[in-house]
Formats: sequence, structure tokens, C-alpha cells
Amino acid sequence: MIPLLILGLLKQNPGSYGYELLALMEERHYKYIVNFTKGSFYYNLQQLEEKQLIKRVDQLDNSRETRNYVITELGDKEFEKLMYKYGSKTDYINLSFYAAMLFANEYKREEITKLIETQIEQTKKKISLLEQSIKHNDTVPTYFRKMLENSLSHHIVNVEWFEELLKDIRNEN
Repeated sequence: MIPLLILGLLKQNPGSYGYELLALMEERHYKYIVNFTKGSFYYNLQQLEEKQLIKRVDQLDNSRETRNYVITELGDKEFEKLMYKYGSKTDYINLSFYAAMLFANEYKREEITKLIETQIEQTKKKISLLEQSIKHNDTVPTYFRKMLENSLSHHIVNVEWFEELLKDIRNEN
């Protein structure tokens, strides 16, 4: 999915350089949709260039040369293909925590309690970040704001679920 993000951002921001694109992905909290690292981002950027889906246009910026990129005609076609591929998918959400919970009864009660407490803490942090992003970021397109709001509602429900799980475990005395 990282290629779709890069191609889409280049369609929105032609002539951007790599760090600019990465900063946009982080600023817009795309990590809630696609798991990426700095390394995976630059690897995908390099792959897109090698496949001639994007091309580098060197520019001078304050007397230093920057590697700016634009999407090619071939890249436009790939963007269309990826939009259909990912836009038409209806996968189940696979979270590692769900897999771990399948075997909660086989795990030490105090340890499963710690795991759930960790999930609550981490999810509350995500809620806070999403709330900040929704409240303070006017550069986010409307459709993406709606996606962030949807993600926020899912995280709120998850915290409620985690708290119920914790309550049930503690009441199993």
C-alpha cells in the first residue's frame, strides 16, 4: 500500500522531494492505515523510480540540489490500478491482539491483565492523537477527516471492550 500512498501524494503535490512526502504521511497520520517506516518508505520510493512510475526532477533549493519527484504516465496507470485493487478490497481486520485473545484462557491471568492494560493505555494514546489531528489540522481533506473520525470511534469502542474484558477477568475470583 505504500506505493499507493506515494503515488497519491505525488498526484496531490507534484515536484515534492522524498522527505516532504514522508513528513506528509506522518503529519496526516497515515500510519493508522498503513504500517510504514522511514526505511520502507524510501525503499518503495526507490522501487517506484526504478519501475519508471515516478521520475526524479533535480531542483536547486537554497543552493542545494534536492531530489524531487513527479508521477509519470505509467505511474498514473499504476495509481489507477492500485486505487481499484485496494478500494475494492473488503478484508477482515486482523489484529495481533485478537489472535492472542484466542488463547487468553491458556495464559496466566495476571499476564493477560497486563496485556489488556497495555492495550487500554496504547489505545487511549491513539485516541488522543486522533482527537488532536481532527481538531487542529485544517489541511486534511474532508474524506480523510471522516476516516480519522471513524478510526476514533473504533478506538473508543475498543477501550470500552478492553475495560469490560479487564472487569470480567478481575471478577473471575
